[in-house]
Amino acid sequence: MKKILQYLFEHKTLSRQQAREVLTNIAGGSYNDSEITAFITVFLMRSITIDELQGFRDALLDLCVRVDLDGHDTIDIVGTGGDGKNTFNISTLACFIVAGTGQKVAKHGNYGASSISGASNVMEQLGYKFKNDSARLKQEVEAAGICFLHAPMFHPALKTVGPIRKNLGVRTFFNMLGPMVNPAGPRFQLVGVYNLEMARIYNYLLQQTEGYYTIIHGLDGYDEISLTGDTKVITHLGEKIMTPEELGKRMVNATDIYGGNSIEEAAKLFTRILKVEGTWAQNAVVLANAAMALYSTGGFGKYDDAYAAAVDSLESGKAYDSLKKLIALQ
Repeated sequence: MKKILQYLFEHKTLSRQQAREVLTNIAGGSYNDSEITAFITVFLMRSITIDELQGFRDALLDLCVRVDLDGHDTIDIVGTGGDGKNTFNISTLACFIVAGTGQKVAKHGNYGASSISGASNVMEQLGYKFKNDSARLKQEVEAAGICFLHAPMFHPALKTVGPIRKNLGVRTFFNMLGPMVNPAGPRFQLVGVYNLEMARIYNYLLQQTEGYYTIIHGLDGYDEISLTGDTKVITHLGEKIMTPEELGKRMVNATDIYGGNSIEEAAKLFTRILKVEGTWAQNAVVLANAAMALYSTGGFGKYDDAYAAAVDSLESGKAYDSLKKLIALQ
């Protein structure tokens, strides 16, 4: 690792193969925590290259515990995290609304590294038991419409660096990798990113995959549709900017989507929203993200049709039923 660090400190970048080897070695326990921390810090001080990101992704996928959901066309709604906004668990809530419409979901997530409550924190708090058994995960998808994939159960490297990321408490390149290495290989993806540079990199990388994708970026810095400002929406067909009124019928304030001060608070808020006891603003933000996910599957003629399906899923109780069924299977 000393040679690699010296090389990087000279403002050089890694090739795809070099990046792949380093992350493979991290997963294998070849380096100590100080060496890994120094390595991660390099990428906090400069932008990551596409070759480096591809190499890191290659390593994670090489080592990944794969999930076979037996032909189900699933979707994942996932943000890179690291936007520093401490919103409630919008993407995960949107997943349950999508599942309530009948669209199967394979949600990939992790503990929060730079936020109070990541997807894994809230799912664990709600009683979900992490697992990497394909048969049980497939059973969840068929019974509840959704399964949850806790990233460290599938990716050795993420398990190794988890405590280091938590201690650092800031966004790292691992935030960028999460949405690209879902072990179930979902056919559809709604990916939220925290800046426009990341949006362009994702667009380049996702164009090379076989699935269908939509990338979203809140222009005021959110890695999801926040309705606090305009949202950049990118697909294989091109890109456009959409207003809060187009996406969620209204604009909201940043304080309306605050995530709370503890995991317990986050879990209570999560359940309250699914039980249709959330505020108008909270509902609107979750519905907008769910609607964009549904629309990105190609199953709806226009966005408003997808939004109506999301509203029905929430207000009819189907989204909450999906959560109850999932937890009952644990």
